[in-house]
Amino acid sequence: MLYTLIGWAYAPVFLAAPVRNQWRRVATRNRWLLLIHQIPREPSYFRVKVWRRLQRLGAVAIKNSVYVMPRSDQALEDFEWVVREIIEGGGGASICEARFLEGLSDDEVQALFVAARDADYKAVAAQAGELLERRKRSSRGSDEDQEAIERLKRRLEEVVGIDFFDAPGRSNAARAVDQLATKSARATPEPRTIDVRSLRRRVWVTRRNIYVDRMASGWLIRRFVDPVAHFKFVSSKEYRPKMGELRFDMFGGEFTHEGDRCTFEVILRKVGIDDPGLVPIAQIVHDIDLKDQRFGRAEAAGIDRIIQSIAMAHRDDMHRLERSGPVFDDLYHYFKRKRR
Repeated sequence: MLYTLIGWAYAPVFLAAPVRNQWRRVATRNRWLLLIHQIPREPSYFRVKVWRRLQRLGAVAIKNSVYVMPRSDQALEDFEWVVREIIEGGGGASICEARFLEGLSDDEVQALFVAARDADYKAVAAQAGELLERRKRSSRGSDEDQEAIERLKRRLEEVVGIDFFDAPGRSNAARAVDQLATKSARATPEPRTIDVRSLRRRVWVTRRNIYVDRMASGWLIRRFVDPVAHFKFVSSKEYRPKMGELRFDMFGGEFTHEGDRCTFEVILRKVGIDDPGLVPIAQIVHDIDLKDQRFGRAEAAGIDRIIQSIAMAHRDDMHRLERSGPVFDDLYHYFKRKRR
């Protein structure tokens, strides 16, 4: 296999101007970015971690330590983050622009991407088929089935996001997921919701030493339920509410954990707040609070660190609520804009 490597680490800065211009003209014809890495044998999990990261980016291996992506600004940025991670882990890596001259052709490299994405689409379609059969055997789907459907939708979106060459399997996978979603919508009854007007101008009571679920729930209440809500933080789990008080995320509360749902999820469900920008936030809060990695949100680790820092810096619960509010405001705006 022969390919040219035009990399920042290899480009000689002392070339004469005509040669540099010729170099630039060659670079403009390069369709690909290569990531070439060398990872220590130990610890073994680090190699697996890098491999999984490259898989999520949509990179394809052309040799054991050489991965290729179609050249773009986004691909370059993605590879740069992987290089930084590899170097911090004790390995070495380089990024190169490339064009294939002998051995693999551009069409053959492109075919590798198409085959990888078709395999992903085939797996999505197969899972959709299994869930659909399960739905057909049951007149009413379980919450577990509904969550599996949502995960499958997200997986399809992820694959589409790294389908650089429009693999033909996309249409079959999308059709299977759409059919499953339609069947699910018919089988799942609409939950009864609480009139939000009955929840306004209340005192919302929760346990002291608030953390992610109570911080997020407090933000949700003020932003979408009761703009003039007052909050009260108590020590007793068996606190008896006074007139005009509502309890959340505490024993016996009107809004608290139900089954495997955190309080934030319960409020969304009971109040009937249907806002796509809140769905990822609910999943992040769930993953941090319940620690079950159900949704596998990549943002959860970073948000958890922010929440930890707020809790460590502020012992007063009202201060924690006020400091965490802008975090969830910004997250909400990010997810709203991301969907456009």
